[in-house]
Amino acid sequence: MEIFSARRDMGSLAVIENLRPIGLINRDIFMSQMSKPFHRELYDKKSCIAFMDKEPLIVDADESIETLAFRTVEAGEKALVDGFIVTRGGRFAGVGSGLELVSAVAEMQAEKNRQIMQSIEYASVIQRAMLRASDEALAMHLPGAALQWEPRDVVGGDFYHFAAFPHGWFGAIADCTGHGVPGAFMTLLASASLSQALEQMGPRDPAALLSAVNRNVKGLLGQVNSAPGEARSNDGLDTAFLWFDTRENVLHFAGARIALHILRPDAAEFETLAADRMGVGYVDSHADYAWNLHSVAVPPGSLLFICTDGLTDQIGGPRSISFGRRRALDVIREHRAEPAAALCERLRLTLADWQTLQPRRDDVTFFCVRL
Repeated sequence: MEIFSARRDMGSLAVIENLRPIGLINRDIFMSQMSKPFHRELYDKKSCIAFMDKEPLIVDADESIETLAFRTVEAGEKALVDGFIVTRGGRFAGVGSGLELVSAVAEMQAEKNRQIMQSIEYASVIQRAMLRASDEALAMHLPGAALQWEPRDVVGGDFYHFAAFPHGWFGAIADCTGHGVPGAFMTLLASASLSQALEQMGPRDPAALLSAVNRNVKGLLGQVNSAPGEARSNDGLDTAFLWFDTRENVLHFAGARIALHILRPDAAEFETLAADRMGVGYVDSHADYAWNLHSVAVPPGSLLFICTDGLTDQIGGPRSISFGRRRALDVIREHRAEPAAALCERLRLTLADWQTLQPRRDDVTFFCVRL
């Protein structure tokens, strides 16, 4: 009682025998018991062993904070409330506080989070640098185009690729598995595969390019020649590839679970070129699969629209339902006379109003161009 009375900050007191700890006395429990009637008369002359926890958490001074945290959790609430005994070579070295341990763990976790966020923010710089060439191609060669790319997190799993060639331009919108850091890794892999295929095959056959990217992604992820259940990665991407021949005004399109929508100048509704229901990569995608190629004449003044499912699947509205493809197409159709940049901005604002307080579910990418 003299020690606890003198040290108001002391939550627990170790009991030592021959320099080795044998128990721990909790201040609050001890003081509560000693305040009861006749307790001091009964216990003043007895050993303090009567008040101690005989099985306290005892840790070595060389243990790491992480190990100590795990052991404290395993020991249960008692170790957080009473604290723990610290030893060196089996001999008493001090008493640790559960509150101080929580504070130390929180500080370590905060530092780790800072380091992780710094790494992710720099990864964002790398991802945006990967897209810069496409941004420049859009600005220089497709002045009638607009694109919205919004990762759900600092980095994302959507990417795009645009490039100008003699007598036409190539475009791709892709949605890779996942979002955040895993999705961003997939965009680097898939974008590199597409760049390699374009260099080897050229841009004029989007279906053949899809097949080449599919084979390359499956090979890189170890999905080829793997027995069922042995593939380490069941990842891939949904994507739309298109080549527009500016001499003939003919659009060539191939899609892997992402469709292309066309609004002709004299049409009341969008025409949809359906995508194949086969993803690129993934364990269940066939390595020799051949995507369908759609080739259609498109008159000047037509609008093209492509989006990833982050747009259509976003929950919101008064009934908390998906935004949907029809709602997105209606926004563009109703304001079809406006420039593509204005249409994308209208669509972005409509999505924000729809989402309200709902969390963002996925990365969002959509592309609109007036030919």
